Amino acid sequence: MVMRPAAELLLISVDEIGRLLSSASPPDRDRITACDPWTVRDVLAHCSGSMLRVIEDRTHQFTPEDNQVDVDERASWPFDQVRDELQATAGPTAARIDAAGGALDGLGLGVWVHCGDIRDALDVADPYAAPGLELGLGLLVERSARKEFSLETLVDRRALTFGSGHQAGTLTTDAETFVRLTGGRSPNPGRYRLAGAEPGDLVLFS
Repeated sequence: MVMRPAAELLLISVDEIGRLLSSASPPDRDRITACDPWTVRDVLAHCSGSMLRVIEDRTHQFTPEDNQVDVDERASWPFDQVRDELQATAGPTAARIDAAGGALDGLGLGVWVHCGDIRDALDVADPYAAPGLELGLGLLVERSARKEFSLETLVDRRALTFGSGHQAGTLTTDAETFVRLTGGRSPNPGRYRLAGAEPGDLVLFS
């Protein structure tokens, strides 16, 4: 059965997170991520809490304050319980994303970016070029249509459309850095060339 890309991406991301954490030591779980001050465990709790809310039809606004509530609710749980919740909710969440016709695509994409956060904290090379990269790039391009400007964009020498408004400039970079730029994840300035916009203009997640 073919699912929406965002639903497929969520399942890929949860599999990758599970693989990473199956061999992570207790100190690794407490490493600070790009979502400082959140640790690996906190990012896991945020993803799991968000997915459970979708299944139970009690989504919030996903503000930083809302997201912190989900993290705090799981603070006393054993680590394995949080990880097991994430894996148990993956299938039902993917089904909800698929049935929503696009309204929940941001959740699948967000979990994928957070997968990159976990990979980054665990020192995986090119962490944001995570499994499911092609699906992730496609969803980032779709999300960028909310921008009221556009950039002539080359990602690994492949032309992509960023934005939907007037052409403001150009961007040349690699896929991993493109994800960092659009996710607001501290890209290496030596790995991209940007004209006509500031890095902060490209961020697609508040």
